[in-house]
Amino acid sequence: QIGPPNRGGNSRIMTETVLSSATQDVVIGFERPFVVVGERINPTGRKKLAAEIAAGDYSTVESDAASQVAAGAHVLDVNAGVPTADEAQMMTEIVKRVQGLVDVPLCIDSAMVSALEAGLAAYDGKALINSVTGENDSLESVLPLAKKYGAAVVAICNDEGGISEDPDVRFDVARKIKHRAMDHGLQAADVVVDPLVMPVGAVGDSGRAVLSLIGRVRAELELNTICGA
Repeated sequence: QIGPPNRGGNSRIMTETVLSSATQDVVIGFERPFVVVGERINPTGRKKLAAEIAAGDYSTVESDAASQVAAGAHVLDVNAGVPTADEAQMMTEIVKRVQGLVDVPLCIDSAMVSALEAGLAAYDGKALINSVTGENDSLESVLPLAKKYGAAVVAICNDEGGISEDPDVRFDVARKIKHRAMDHGLQAADVVVDPLVMPVGAVGDSGRAVLSLIGRVRAELELNTICGA
């Protein structure tokens, strides 16, 4: 995943999202270089890694953490989603091991609220939560965690209606998440919007649409963005 490019826009707007580990800060901002989030620590689609984690073997997790930082990742996403296993316990172990090995901030990534909270509780710093959507259930379960643990949150531009091909609909979802986050006591700068980059093979004008949406999120909502690469 990548943060916003350092070009163009309204110079008055200086939104900065600060993430931290125990030893260093990483800042996502309009006038900052790209922030690269390494996402290899995820057992989804990686049968060998899933089997290792389920067996209590975190050697690949540790080697992936070190290699991603060595390759230039500024933040590491950590996911412990192994089916039928205790995801909260495994998330706790992964967070402890990774933050003990590398100095970069972490992004706690899970669809399970219990696993998100376990990872946040084990983390020493200001994490990024991946993620919250515009669905009311998601907003009311994830945003209180972000407030409780002082975390920033990735805002995914879909809601109960799914992922809309209309960038105006996705913008409205982003605006809704921003306002709800602020209602829960979060700073607006701690909402980082994922506008959802759709494949051009499926949606022909998706590239143009997402660039337009990123521009609107920056100019109108004054929020940073993060996109899957």
